[in-house]
Amino acid sequence: MPGWRLREFHSDDLDGVLQLWEAVHRDGEAPVYSLAEVLASCRMDQAVVAVAGDEIVGVSVGRAAHEQGWIVFHTTRADWRGKGIGSAMLAAVEKAMAPHGLSKMSVLLNESSERTEPFLSQGYEIRATRRYLERRIPVQREELGALAELGGRVLPRGRWEAVGGMRHEKELIERRLVLPLARPDLAERYGIVPPRAVVLFGPPGTGKTTFAKAIASRLEWSFVEVFPSRLAGDPQGLAGALRTTFDKVAELEHAVVFIDEVEEIAAKRGGEPPSPLQGVTNELLKIIPAFREQSDRLLVVATNFIRALDPAFLRHGRFDYVIPIGLPDADAREAIWRAMVPQAAEGVDLTALVQASQGFSPADIEFAARKASQHALERSLDAGAAESDAGPTTADYLEAIGGTKATVSDEVQREFLEDIESLARL
Repeated sequence: MPGWRLREFHSDDLDGVLQLWEAVHRDGEAPVYSLAEVLASCRMDQAVVAVAGDEIVGVSVGRAAHEQGWIVFHTTRADWRGKGIGSAMLAAVEKAMAPHGLSKMSVLLNESSERTEPFLSQGYEIRATRRYLERRIPVQREELGALAELGGRVLPRGRWEAVGGMRHEKELIERRLVLPLARPDLAERYGIVPPRAVVLFGPPGTGKTTFAKAIASRLEWSFVEVFPSRLAGDPQGLAGALRTTFDKVAELEHAVVFIDEVEEIAAKRGGEPPSPLQGVTNELLKIIPAFREQSDRLLVVATNFIRALDPAFLRHGRFDYVIPIGLPDADAREAIWRAMVPQAAEGVDLTALVQASQGFSPADIEFAARKASQHALERSLDAGAAESDAGPTTADYLEAIGGTKATVSDEVQREFLEDIESLARL
């Protein structure tokens, strides 16, 4: 647990906000807006506070003006800075103000203020002078209805950075996909056509879905996941439902569309009598070229069994890249273990866990980590209150790893390496 939490401003928080206001003045950084304006916005506009125990340790106050939002007061108590509170409050205020249909968020800081880091980390950019920062809102109000109808969402910033390790895959995706899409002007200058569709393939549980979401987060585009199993019950049939879904996606300004386990609807055609899914595959093969004609769109499909896909599905002209996503490397495993090991588990030998979990998928590591935590909790309860704060030990984790069967067998890994040689397109 971080030791703090965010919640909406309550009227009884006024004293805490006032104390933070006075602390800012003592530091010689008089806010741009007056105390009366800030308190009025706390009551009438949008405000969130960071709470540690019973104390207010941070506050962020926003106000909407037509299509532009303004941060009128934002601060974190000095002894709580550097813990991610500032960025978290900005994200919460922006989310609360989303119904206003804002196109940008802006902030004016006093000339003496040096505290721009939370704004920069949340995507604000310095404009004109070092003190004026603004952030473009990626999804406009007119898109929200269509996005909600599709079951899509805008993923929070930071998912790309949260993908630990996997340096080769991240660099490849950053250069081939993200850069041309994020900087179309630069791509055009070099004669590069931004990609429109990509296949991610690899063994089960290796993080293909995580990468798809991270791409959307990195671009700050809407993320729409298509679930063929859910569309199958549509009265117009799966093929018709797919067509309707992609027609609705065309209403979005920017979008990453994701289809997991695409082999379910794009398997090899053939056989007598023809499979009922052949019509669905035919429809999907028609949808992709039409989708590719739209700018600011990216179709990401993932498969555990690339050999099962219809050859026509993978041919040039439909997918720009066919990218392998394999088992996490040592750096990635360390990042996953670091995220899974709780703060209470002091002194855990991460190096030993990384070595022992070679060949594990992210899902395998998560399973082993939860298993170790459960065992440690039960042992702590059996021992009584004196040991209630003790977390899992290195031995707990190693025992859990030893009792976890790797999802990816040697045979599957061998086939994956063969598929890279024969099918990958980088």
